[in-house]
Amino acid sequence: MKELYGVMKDGKKVSKYIIENANGFRAEFLDMGAILDKLFVPDKDGNLVDVTLSNSSVEEYEADGNFFGATVGPNANRIAKAEVVIDGVLYKMPVNDGENNLHTDVVNGVHRRIWDAKEEGNSVIFTINLPDGEFGLPGNRMMQVTYTVTDDNALRIDYYATSDKKTIYNMTNHTHFNLDGHASGSVLDHVLWLNASCFTPVVAGAIPTGEIKNIKGTIFDFTTPKIIGPDINTDDEQINLVSGYDHNYVIDDADGTLKEVAWVKGPKSGRVMKVISDQPGIQLYTDNFVKDAKGKDGVVYGWRQGLCLETQAYPDSIHQDSFPDVIYGPDREYRTTTIYKFE
Repeated sequence: MKELYGVMKDGKKVSKYIIENANGFRAEFLDMGAILDKLFVPDKDGNLVDVTLSNSSVEEYEADGNFFGATVGPNANRIAKAEVVIDGVLYKMPVNDGENNLHTDVVNGVHRRIWDAKEEGNSVIFTINLPDGEFGLPGNRMMQVTYTVTDDNALRIDYYATSDKKTIYNMTNHTHFNLDGHASGSVLDHVLWLNASCFTPVVAGAIPTGEIKNIKGTIFDFTTPKIIGPDINTDDEQINLVSGYDHNYVIDDADGTLKEVAWVKGPKSGRVMKVISDQPGIQLYTDNFVKDAKGKDGVVYGWRQGLCLETQAYPDSIHQDSFPDVIYGPDREYRTTTIYKFE
């Protein structure tokens, strides 16, 4: 189902697309940013509640910098010094996070643009084209995101992208989840499991050092399910650098096939969200920098009221030979899938 959502400041109309299964599990998307705007999921008693933090109007989405529900690309996360070298050629991206690049373009990125949309059964297919040189990167590029609602209460996200020149792709979805409901406050009581015994430590600016560090038995270890909150304020260098958890976890035995990489449980509602992906990394972000963000239903979101589990290649992979290859082009199309399954 398609309906008008609002109008951007440049006059472009924003449409909403709604898909629902027989269980009442319902997802609502915007063609602005290929955004997941709402996701209604049953709790242990069958009550449907929206579990995603998001804005309540086009104006708020255009002003907000939290990337609520957004598709991020061509490159998610950070690139050191906002520079990319491909085949000996230097490309300069927007400098928007200290001296670095974050999420390609925070102000004018694809999360604030209108994507072409097509409804197809229980899916919505969003497509956007970028000209050679857009965001400082090479290639005439096509990016596509397909959202599918399944009968077993899962949201499947399929990414596909091409380029006529070698370029970089590392896309993700930036939904902020609260399994007890978007208006229920802190997520520090949520229980989290990650299929990752290593992570990529960072320096100031959240740029990886290049090390893949074993974290078994440390405060970063979620290989045994644990509550998020108790260790998040520990006086630890990595915690202090990013004011909490905002780190890339290295998926154990990642081989490019779909596998369960994480799950998180909301203790009040009993909802469990499993994350199934073919990606080698997952960024855990505990909303360390969300403050006074205008949300739906008159809610104002604050510190640590949501969490992101962003499947992707490792941050700054372009500068680390031991990290995943993020260069794609005429001879290598970009394809990846992530599924958020609710129980």
